[in-house]
Amino acid sequence: MNWSEFLYKFADQPLFHSSMLQVFRESQAYLRVQLSRWVDAKKLIQIRRGWYLIAEPYRSSAIPPAVIANRVVAPSYLSLEWVLSFYGIIPEETPNPTSVTTARAEDFQAAGRLFIYRHIKPSYFKGYSRMKQDDHEILIASQEKALWDKLYLYLRGRSFSSRWLEGLRLQNLEEFNLSQWKEYTMMTSLASLHRASSLVADYIQEIRR
Repeated sequence: MNWSEFLYKFADQPLFHSSMLQVFRESQAYLRVQLSRWVDAKKLIQIRRGWYLIAEPYRSSAIPPAVIANRVVAPSYLSLEWVLSFYGIIPEETPNPTSVTTARAEDFQAAGRLFIYRHIKPSYFKGYSRMKQDDHEILIASQEKALWDKLYLYLRGRSFSSRWLEGLRLQNLEEFNLSQWKEYTMMTSLASLHRASSLVADYIQEIRR
């Protein structure tokens, strides 16, 4: 497998896992050496263990960071600050993808971004849907679930703080579905989360007035 042969097969799928190279006849040891050489030559970008991105200008299409975030850690969906910013619920731009996963929490830097993953219980892994972004499909939380995930993670080891809530500077809440918000809260029996969720709902209603 040389570079030309590799590009012939992978230029149209520039984000790939090393296991996909089994389409070539060479040994696993040889393929690992080639990947390492191409990373050193800046032809490939290693995203995380096993995952690679063909560098510009060799790839035929751009891969948004959100797509990378979804693909390289599974199961996961985009949530928290990135999604709140995406929907305009918070004013800050959030270039680094934030996700939740039932796998372990981790952060890593690659392709000019910091990819952030926070752990949630499998029973809370819901409230997301598929969405197209630049001809790619991503899994993304609803605005309600993105805020709920943020509240849930904040409350682990902390008490609710109105100062924290005000610091989010929530905005554009006209379409925020409080019924859906309450449904997410019913997933848990944690009294602290129920109390905090009720306070957040009251705060949102006050902002809408």
